[in-house]
Amino acid sequence: MARAPVTVTEEREKSKRVGALRDLWPFLSPYKGMVALAGMALTLTASVSLILPLAVRRVVDNFNAQNDALLNRYFAAALLIAALLALGTGLRYALVTRLGERVVADIRKAVFDRITGMSPAYFENIMTGEVISRITTDTTLILSVIGSSISVALRNVLIFLGGLVLMLFTSAKLTGLVLLIVPLVIIPIMTMGRRLRVLSRENQDWIAASSGSASEALSSIQTIQAFTAETATIRDFNDVTEKSYDSARRRITTRAIMTVIVIFLVFSGVVGVLWIGANDVRGGTMSAGALVQFVIYSVMVAGSVGALSEIWGELQRAAGATERLVELLRATDTVADPAKAKPVPQPMTGAITFDDVSFRYPSRPDVSALDQVNLTIQPGESVALVGPSGAGKTTIIQTLLRFYDPQSGKITLDGTDLRDMTRAEFRQHMALVPQDPVIFATTARENIRFGRPDATDAEVEAAARAAAAHDFILNLPQGYDSQVGERGTMLSGGQKQRIAIARAILRDAPVLLLDEATSALDAESERAVQAAVDELARTRTTIIVAHRLATVKKADRIIVMDEGRIVAQGSHDELVAEGGLYARLARLQFTDGAAA
Repeated sequence: MARAPVTVTEEREKSKRVGALRDLWPFLSPYKGMVALAGMALTLTASVSLILPLAVRRVVDNFNAQNDALLNRYFAAALLIAALLALGTGLRYALVTRLGERVVADIRKAVFDRITGMSPAYFENIMTGEVISRITTDTTLILSVIGSSISVALRNVLIFLGGLVLMLFTSAKLTGLVLLIVPLVIIPIMTMGRRLRVLSRENQDWIAASSGSASEALSSIQTIQAFTAETATIRDFNDVTEKSYDSARRRITTRAIMTVIVIFLVFSGVVGVLWIGANDVRGGTMSAGALVQFVIYSVMVAGSVGALSEIWGELQRAAGATERLVELLRATDTVADPAKAKPVPQPMTGAITFDDVSFRYPSRPDVSALDQVNLTIQPGESVALVGPSGAGKTTIIQTLLRFYDPQSGKITLDGTDLRDMTRAEFRQHMALVPQDPVIFATTARENIRFGRPDATDAEVEAAARAAAAHDFILNLPQGYDSQVGERGTMLSGGQKQRIAIARAILRDAPVLLLDEATSALDAESERAVQAAVDELARTRTTIIVAHRLATVKKADRIIVMDEGRIVAQGSHDELVAEGGLYARLARLQFTDGAAA
């Protein structure tokens, strides 16, 4: 279903001005030298632009003079000014464009670095498509501003201020009349600018929602097609996209109206002032060259105001984009590394303890996923977690990996609380085979090597053999160097599972976590993989989550869970003899279910 974006008036702090762009300074400050050079080039071009009308005045006032040499010098000076203007403009463009690309690249890296370190709890409240939109669309807006809009705005501010001063020296009377127009121009900029900022932020939010909707649909395309939900999915996406268009249309209309008002007021005022100036020339109180000079400055000042009114809208949009990116950079995570972390015990033996652990998922605060769980796993012990769906089995693994922190109790690894160690450190000693294996859009070899990036090709192939993956990999078009497609689209479900198991085998960690690791395998592959897993589990602490009880009968201990609690534990035979939930599950799976 289509999701509405988080709007400006809900949950997000409003920004009353473009001051949000100040948050870009930490990314600009490393390049102060480039900023300074760009500022010098900008000042040069603005100054040269302001000098040009002085040369024009000289030419006009001396056009009828008989001194050809003087006239030639004025034209030569005008050409020199034009050359300086061209040089400064080219230099400014090169510097600010390069600066914009550099800063945006740094912002993208900083945001991606920050988001990659966020716990899964963070992503329960934000769509990945929206994050991608911020990294792409919002940074593109910032690139436009840094690489163009800001420098153009500053240049126009200099021309506006310098032009006003030189207009004053040219004719105080006409300048005074021009200044009367300024309040009429500023009022619509101030009033409509606020509205434009709100609409710009709303537009960006809908663009992000559209990206999120598309990302969700494309990642689930097989399910959508299998349930013939294409029409509904397209309708939802079209609905969000149309809302994005409507928001953009309101923004464009507001900006167009503001531009019309400002430009009309400015040029109407200039025409009126020039009419008065023309009468002064006819009356002999002002030279023709002075009037031409004043006209040029008036046009430059009016043009700069018109440009600033347009750039203001761009700055408003960039300010909204900056807010959204800074929001990601400043996002707080419920799971964080300690300020002073304890070292991971060496050597790691794999002793695990859940001490009175209770946990609720942030998206389901009223449901206990784990309820006062107490569990001790000895080094090298193989423990299986069984129970109905939603019993809390996978939650045990997720809290052990510290994807989430429990609301009460603690989890220790070799006697050290997980919250006292950095996540990257203790996770180095764990290998995970998830229920839905993640396959990257690269080669089969690199997918396995993801478990240990420094592994040799021989070690990768040995892990693949142990996971019963070697034969099918050799049958791929380029063997181990075959591209497997996005999310492993070229592989079957069982093949993906075996790649994931090979990855965990290659990691060779003291703690092995298997979440339905053989659920997608056929019987023959399951036997081969189960033998490899059994061999692997002999020398390390292993936690196995499984619905198929046949895969856990050899575990040292079976933990039966229901509704977030441990309701029984023991060997397979002991639990069957006890009766209860495990015995009922065993009868259902090992018989035709009649006895149940």
